[in-house]
Amino acid sequence: MISNVPVIDEIGGTIGATVELMLASVIWSIPLAILLGTLAAYRRGKLIDRFVMTLSVVGVSLPVFWVGLLLVQHVGGAGILPYIGRNGPLWTLAGLESIALPALTRGSVLIGPVARITRTAVIETLSGDYVRTARAKGAGEPRVVLRHALRNALLPIVTLVGLQVGNLLGGAVVTEQIYSWPGVGRMAVGAIFAGDFPLAQGAILVTALGFIFINLTVDLLYGYLDPRGQKS
Repeated sequence: MISNVPVIDEIGGTIGATVELMLASVIWSIPLAILLGTLAAYRRGKLIDRFVMTLSVVGVSLPVFWVGLLLVQHVGGAGILPYIGRNGPLWTLAGLESIALPALTRGSVLIGPVARITRTAVIETLSGDYVRTARAKGAGEPRVVLRHALRNALLPIVTLVGLQVGNLLGGAVVTEQIYSWPGVGRMAVGAIFAGDFPLAQGAILVTALGFIFINLTVDLLYGYLDPRGQKS
């Protein structure tokens, strides 16, 4: 209604930036969270376990806008990294620099819950008979933890990751506003304030479809990840 451009064209020009932000947030935060959760489970009750659990509680408690404002003030304000807009595609140096702070902001909220569920799931699998059998056969600890414990603990981890990644699409509004990132969330906010309701409805529809697609993908992964459904 405002730009006199079809809604699909407006969304097509912004969805790429949101997908880039989502991928950049997941690439660094999910592997780190799984690593921390696995270490905490393997060293249960030790210093590393307490550190990871404290970090998880802090990560879950901190609002994403506060993390973003801190990074803007102390990192962007110091001139270390740019913090306004998208300066290029993800495969360029300028694009990587401009997406660094938004990705750190969005990814920080993923580490806490994923690390906690990883710790719980790995602790349960470490006490399984197959883990004791693997150790009795002389398997090394890295193989026991990665091949047997972590692999059998992946189902609840992947379930939570799917939900969290789906939430990234809807929760990107705050991050995109802070960093003036030209994504769907920022476009939807602008459309709502401008009274452009067709554009706002289109953005919400795309976000909902993205959430459904991500969780459908997670459901399809269950058959591949569940060791009970695989032939020995």
